[in-house]
Amino acid sequence: MSNKVYITGLGIISAIGNNVEEALVFLNNKKTGVTMLDNIISRYQHQLPVGEVKASDNELKKVAGIENRPDNTRTSYLGIIAAKEAVKNAGITNINEFKTGLISATSVGGMGITENLWLDYLDISKSGNWLKFIETHECGDSTESIADSIGIREYISTISTACSSSANSIMFGARLIKHGILDRVIVGGTDSLSRFTINGFTTLMILDNENCKPFDAERKGLNLGEGAGFIVLESEKAAQGKKILAELSGYGNSNDAYHQTASSPDGDGAYLAMEKAFKVSGLSPQNIDYINAHGTGTAINDLSEGIAITRMFGKNVPMISSTKAYTGHTLGACGGIEAVFSVLAINNNTVFPNLNYKNQMAEVAFTPTTELITDKTINHVLSNSFGFGGNTSALIFSRHNN
Repeated sequence: MSNKVYITGLGIISAIGNNVEEALVFLNNKKTGVTMLDNIISRYQHQLPVGEVKASDNELKKVAGIENRPDNTRTSYLGIIAAKEAVKNAGITNINEFKTGLISATSVGGMGITENLWLDYLDISKSGNWLKFIETHECGDSTESIADSIGIREYISTISTACSSSANSIMFGARLIKHGILDRVIVGGTDSLSRFTINGFTTLMILDNENCKPFDAERKGLNLGEGAGFIVLESEKAAQGKKILAELSGYGNSNDAYHQTASSPDGDGAYLAMEKAFKVSGLSPQNIDYINAHGTGTAINDLSEGIAITRMFGKNVPMISSTKAYTGHTLGACGGIEAVFSVLAINNNTVFPNLNYKNQMAEVAFTPTTELITDKTINHVLSNSFGFGGNTSALIFSRHNN
């Protein structure tokens, strides 16, 4: 059993780069990856801003190193690339040296392929075109592909709780380590863009036809995105002698069950998740140096989260920003991607700016940071991820002095 859970590796692919180094350049230069939809054939092509990974499936397959597996999905390719980077970044050469697991999260799964084959499904003469992709449709298929690519056999699991999915995978991995079930867990999430999500969020009328403006009084909605983010969690035993990037000191999850797609107006779920994370960590709100907010840019989410943060921190809200204007909202992958950003904030003593913000929200007691901050020591970061159905999660990342 391990009292501490350490982070030793990071991996990411998103609209702002194919690895951690590239992402940091975008973040530091206040450069967004959100552009007009290009890769997906849709009525919204070249009209709707999204955070796309600017690479074809074949190009991603080569980077992932699985060119010999034709029956795979974009969601899997993204996840494999990020997970492999995290493992390499952690200096792991023997994945089975310790009891190692993979907890991967996704919301879309293999929808990006199967949504193109449903007409063939109705035509028995074309059954060969779609039959091999049926298994790739389910969320767990991408987890199995990632596990196979990095050689994990001890334990694998998939979490799908909408936009809190990969934050919950991180929390679950930490609990497996603390209870002595595993020594090391690769945790995070992956999601690809699809017509299903684009059309679905359009129907909900929560997409912005311009680049999103998290926490702005005149915000209009979110920009969808795609990508993957994974981190390596290790027990005290497994991490011994290694460079430790940060500690996962706190985590919490709640479900207010207020509405299928809307957050509770008083922020109850978000408040409870943060409260639980503080209890696990032993920290208090005044210890937090930076909040990486969920901050989608929708009217309801930003109000709900903003009220919850105001309830938790009062008038002493630390520096806060949403990084979704960089990447778009990557759904089930956002908690993993923003975990990488949180650890980067600690290791670089940096607060990344809240892009596109201009107008103060009257209902909240804070103004998001709009400039790159590089002159403040960041010891503790709170990262929020909130999903449909009221599933809310909060993670606390803390500095570790190697």
